[in-house]
Amino acid sequence: MADALTEKLTQAGNTPLADGSTDADSALVSRVQEGDVSAFDILVARHRERLFSIIYNLTSNREDASDLTQDAFIKAFRSIQRFKGKSSFYTWLYRIAINTTYTYLKRNRLRRFFSLENAQDEMSNSEIVETLTAKSKTDKPTMIAELQEKLNDAMQTLSLNHRAVVTLFEIEGMSHSEIAEVMNCSVGTVRSRLHYAKQELQSVLKEYLQ
Repeated sequence: MADALTEKLTQAGNTPLADGSTDADSALVSRVQEGDVSAFDILVARHRERLFSIIYNLTSNREDASDLTQDAFIKAFRSIQRFKGKSSFYTWLYRIAINTTYTYLKRNRLRRFFSLENAQDEMSNSEIVETLTAKSKTDKPTMIAELQEKLNDAMQTLSLNHRAVVTLFEIEGMSHSEIAEVMNCSVGTVRSRLHYAKQELQSVLKEYLQ
């Protein structure tokens, strides 16, 4: 069997942020640190959608994702004076969001699953979904329902760290180095986790890739 999943996943990385310049973030952070609280509202507007997406794909629950997104921004605001610009603002913010989500999931002892609840919308952003649904375009609703179940089964076997790297790389399009910054680990660790996660997903979804 051709390694179609790995090929498609490999092509998905290194997508730039949709809203562009990190210089704009830096300027806004400086304004907040100087006392301009309204500048933080602009940072929230720039990053809220993507932050929610990351957390939702870790929790598979919109209400939890909304609450955790708000919590992450509150923590970021309270800590912004300690932000020194050694990394980009969004990687610093995403690290806060992921740690907040990890704490919540571990505290509640909930097993959360990667979700394709809105697969039709996510297909434009995720190469893996396009690959897996391409086999039977004439019966896409059935394929998506089957894929939902299969992906949930596969993601149950992954740790939160493995689920996070899949979300950041595959859904958010972040590079290995960006993910390493967010997750406070080495690029090699990111690659290792992605490799393992892809193997697990590929094993469960192999019937869709034949």
